[in-house]
Amino acid sequence: MSEKPEEKTFRDKISTVNQDGKRVWVHCKKPSGKFYTYRSILAYFLLAFLIFAPIIKINGEPMILLDVLGRRFILFGTVFWPQDFYLFYLIMLSFIVFVILFTVVYGRLFCGWVCPQTIFMEFVFRKIEWLIEGTPAQQIKLKKQPWNFEKIWKRVLKHSIFWGISFFIANVFLAYLIGVDKLVKIVEDPIYEHLSGFMAIVIFTSAFYFIFAWFREQVCTLMCPYGRLQGVLLDNNSIVVAYDEYRGEPRGVAKKAEKEAGIVKGDCIDCKQCVAVCPTGIDIRNGNQLECINCTACIDACDAVMVKIGKPKGLIRYDSLEGIKSGKKFKLTPRNIAYSVVLVLILAFAGYMMSTRSITETTILRTPGMTYQEQGDEISNLYNYKIVNKSNSDIDIAIKLLEPKFGRIVVSGQNHLKYNTSVEGIIIVYLKKDKIKQKSIKLHFGIFNGDKMLEDYTTNFTGPEVK
Repeated sequence: MSEKPEEKTFRDKISTVNQDGKRVWVHCKKPSGKFYTYRSILAYFLLAFLIFAPIIKINGEPMILLDVLGRRFILFGTVFWPQDFYLFYLIMLSFIVFVILFTVVYGRLFCGWVCPQTIFMEFVFRKIEWLIEGTPAQQIKLKKQPWNFEKIWKRVLKHSIFWGISFFIANVFLAYLIGVDKLVKIVEDPIYEHLSGFMAIVIFTSAFYFIFAWFREQVCTLMCPYGRLQGVLLDNNSIVVAYDEYRGEPRGVAKKAEKEAGIVKGDCIDCKQCVAVCPTGIDIRNGNQLECINCTACIDACDAVMVKIGKPKGLIRYDSLEGIKSGKKFKLTPRNIAYSVVLVLILAFAGYMMSTRSITETTILRTPGMTYQEQGDEISNLYNYKIVNKSNSDIDIAIKLLEPKFGRIVVSGQNHLKYNTSVEGIIIVYLKKDKIKQKSIKLHFGIFNGDKMLEDYTTNFTGPEVK
């Protein structure tokens, strides 16, 4: 197949900048079809989750709270304190590995289906734009016409709604950082009492308005690091939205003279509907491109055209570049299966780490500078302990010596531990002198709340030299 002239230069520039370096605004057509319906359902579910996650409470805590200033993170009702940051980092690292492996196998599926930028842009702001300004042709006409009454009221209405939604989104995101209760207080109280909170809302609102009213698809093309990373992660076996050039070329509708001459055209009739619906303004027929977010709008548009002209669907489809080249129907390869298993294991690991996390964190150390003491027929060691309550409620704790069985302890300090506090005290451990057979002995403590053991802790007991 010969290389088309446009294929020689499409990778030298992005679709939203012309030869003079000026912005090319994307006025895409509203998609429709099977994949768009699926994306809509998922998008509105995720929007509902985003809005209500800081409001819904589990065990008295928000479902999600990322209180950076207070050094407190809450995920699905589980509180993570500074003492849990190692666990939080492990979960974040697992998520990063998950994203990388997911991209290697399934391409940029996250961008088109789950990314908040795409969801807000395509299912909120662009829908409002279509409703107020009409089709892409009507939008371009409105943009070119002078500032008459129609243009003024449509632009004022659109940008007022955009600003209002940006303000709402800013409040939602601020609720993730400070909590709904504090946010409500900022809203209800006079502005001068919460100037920092008010300024944060103004800054967030301005940022979101700038992104969705002006910067738009440029976020995916120029700013998003994940979009840049995909160029390194994808290979010929990654699942992407791809155009079947072997089936579609040469594109165009065969004219009568061409038919008589025996010239055969491909299935692509060059209707450019795939370009018209693309939210980043690219032509998917040029091949895999940086701007493509795998939103499937071009698949729906092409399938609709194929049905009308009596051709099979799938000229543009989810497939690997290797699958397009070989013509074989997509099937999971051993690599895809192996990576998918790794993804499941990563999720299982993160879930296990969260589910087995203790609600307390205990430290028991021998008191510095103190040696063992002989107390009649017993040898004693002195320890300092500290217990942090990482749960979301008050608890009563008890420290017990589990091993060795021939020991006893005396614990000083309070046993009632309030929410998000710690308690410190002293433990004296007594072991029978005649039972000590070595200089260092392992001590195994249990920290209990009633009959339930919350945590165990192991340290050493030091005694006299054994001859």
